[in-house]
Amino acid sequence: MRSVTAIVLMICSFVNAQQMPKDFDANVEKVLKTFNVPGVAVAIVKDGKVVLAKGYGVKTIGTNDRVDSKTNFSIASNTKAFVGTSLGILVDEGKIKWNDRVVDHLPWFQLSDPYVTKEMRVIDLLVHRSGLSLGAGDLLIWPTNTYNQKDVVKRFKNIPLSTSFRSTYAYDNILYLIAGELIEAVTGMTWDTFVRTRIYQRLGMNNSALTFAEAVRNGNSATPHGEINGIVRPVAASDSAKTNPAATVNTNAEDIAKWMICQLDSGKLSDGTTLVTPATVRTLWSVVTPLPVSKVAKELAPLQPNFAGYGAGFSLRDYRGKKLVWHTGGLSGFVSLVAMIPELRAGVAVFTNQEESGALYSIGWRVLDQYLNANYDWISAYKTIKDRTDSTNNAAEAKSAVSRDSLSTPSLPLAKYAGKYNDVWYGDVRIDLKDGKLFMQMLPTPSLGGYMEHYQYNTFIVRWSDPEMRADAFATFSMNPDGTIELIKMKAVSPATDFSFDFHDLLLKPVK
Repeated sequence: MRSVTAIVLMICSFVNAQQMPKDFDANVEKVLKTFNVPGVAVAIVKDGKVVLAKGYGVKTIGTNDRVDSKTNFSIASNTKAFVGTSLGILVDEGKIKWNDRVVDHLPWFQLSDPYVTKEMRVIDLLVHRSGLSLGAGDLLIWPTNTYNQKDVVKRFKNIPLSTSFRSTYAYDNILYLIAGELIEAVTGMTWDTFVRTRIYQRLGMNNSALTFAEAVRNGNSATPHGEINGIVRPVAASDSAKTNPAATVNTNAEDIAKWMICQLDSGKLSDGTTLVTPATVRTLWSVVTPLPVSKVAKELAPLQPNFAGYGAGFSLRDYRGKKLVWHTGGLSGFVSLVAMIPELRAGVAVFTNQEESGALYSIGWRVLDQYLNANYDWISAYKTIKDRTDSTNNAAEAKSAVSRDSLSTPSLPLAKYAGKYNDVWYGDVRIDLKDGKLFMQMLPTPSLGGYMEHYQYNTFIVRWSDPEMRADAFATFSMNPDGTIELIKMKAVSPATDFSFDFHDLLLKPVK
């Protein structure tokens, strides 16, 4: 016999479920099939209540281990909202101000430009306008490498700025690590401890983790998947303590629903206290760095914004005439979406265990459309976009192959290219002659090693031995007048390569 509590919960679940279209589950299953995604978790909140917290599909392809409402996914850059909120808590407590200089809390903090070092404020750590280029320094933190947190901080100061301070938006991860260091300096608690005690415990996010390894130990975690040579299969997770403040929150549908409800209730908790004040929530959700508004693809016409910008760990724009507070995230094998419309007190989170953003958006926008009395075939739209993008990327690679001068030869005997090279911020790279072929090994990053295939003239393509890297790169040698090698510059071969493989920022010079 069921308890009265169980019956009440069942009725509440039934009532809440009725707020979604009857075909919602079928639609999600269609998304999984269309985009070849093994599993997904969906959380929907409205007016302070959980409408849906549910898993679909499987944790690992080829198994019957189903995703449920407590299955943890790596949410990657959706972690950044937790950093902004953490700093907001400290602002509310009077321990810091948004406009404090970073060096006043972290005297060791240093960028390559002394003026920017001196003038960078706490808010600047969060809003992607430092002058660093897109993803600058990401090779210091992933793929998994031999550097520890102190190594990253030490090398970070050597990364050159590409634009003037506060002039240009360029998404970065590494300054969020500095934000984590600032939290520890002010509170005496590591980033992990602060989030666990000051956010997770207060919200009741009891099944969430702060690393992928912790999520696995807890026993209910989705397996990351990627498409390798046309086949979706499990891949190694990106999991490093160095990246925690930028990307490694692991959470689930039930817990992220609590997070969204708190945010949409201006920081209020169910016990009547506050996580952060309404004033701080407004700061988190206010545009600090404007983004240019470009025209979207015709298939995505309903997404055409009138404004776009970045706040303190949140992306901001409008959607169908309403302000949208949102963010996406991507790590090896996972992508995530959290999107909220404050005016409607509605929010949706979608987590998948395959790197296919079309699946996220097809579900997420459909949910928000339900509350905006709108209807659109997002599955067809994103499938068209995916097919066109794949075709464009393949065409770009084919064009590169055709334009290659296949009759050209290297200027030097292969042995002359071998040796150790150094980039001032990344570290050492070694090139060896093995069995008549050049082999490049990026010494701090074991997974980035591979044979170099001659492309043309003094340019080679590095084919990484680990197929999960999916980031083959051009390596071009520049010569001194005397025929010796001056430096190597690198660039990803495919336009589909993730920007965090920031080979293009390397200037590898021979080590004598």
